[in-house]
This record gives sequence, C-alpha cells and structure tokens, in this order.
Amino acid sequence: MEPPPSRFQSCLDFCPECGAVLPRPGPRDAVCCARCAFALDVADFDGRAVRTAVQFNRPELAAPRPPEPAPGLDGPVVERRCPRCGHDGMAYRTRQTRSADEGQTVFYTCARCKFQEKEDS
Repeated sequence: MEPPPSRFQSCLDFCPECGAVLPRPGPRDAVCCARCAFALDVADFDGRAVRTAVQFNRPELAAPRPPEPAPGLDGPVVERRCPRCGHDGMAYRTRQTRSADEGQTVFYTCARCKFQEKEDS
C-alpha cells in the first residue's frame, strides 16, 4: 500500500506532513519529526551539504542600557520630606525583616543629604 500524498511541498529541512523543522540526520536509519513522528529515510539526505552560521549583533545596534541610578539611592523616589534637611524627595526600598505574618520594613534615603530612616508597617 502506498502512503498518502504529502500535505506540504517542501525541501528536506521541513516535515512534509506537519511543516515542522526536521532534526539533522544522525546515526539512525531514519530522521523522525519530533512533532508528528513522520520518518524519512536517511538515504534521502545523501549528497546534501549542511551549513550553519552564527551571526552576532553589532554592539552599537544593541538596546541601550537603562540609566544608572543616582549613587546612594535604592529604589524609586517619592514625595516624602526629609526630617534632617527638609528636602521633598526620598528614595525607598522594602525588606521583610520580621516574620512573614508581619508587615514589611520600608527604608527611606534622602535624595539630597543621603539621610536614612526606616518605617515599620
């Protein structure tokens, strides 16, 4: 009995049944599609050259790095008055310093004088 005709017209890089990329031939007698289990005889690949290339992006085309945070500031800046210098801008970060059923501790750092304070919630 002859197998049904292929659903795809493709080269040997793709499975003729489901269109998935076929693995490269190995030591086995057949190349099997990982998606639909279709098998091709390894002899079908005789005389074909397999070429691969790796292309790296140029560094100048890479995505720009985010700006460095101001030295000494951890976290976003919020409108909070510094008790030492009166500046309206403090960075904050949170940490779980006590048991899990208690609130987090919020650490504030003044953007101007670098004064630090903490608030337990």
